[in-house]
Amino acid sequence: MPFTARSSSPSSFLPSGSLLERGIGSDFCINILLTILGYIPGIIHALYIILKF
Repeated sequence: MPFTARSSSPSSFLPSGSLLERGIGSDFCINILLTILGYIPGIIHALYIILKF
């Protein structure tokens, strides 16, 4: 996977990866919640959204 803005955004601000891929919706809200609850679950969810879509 080449290093692009889409692949680097989850590490800089986790919800931005979901926001760029899916817009403001349920995935974005879930990612914000996971980021608040713990950093690692937010990373996993953001990468899942980016790699799946």
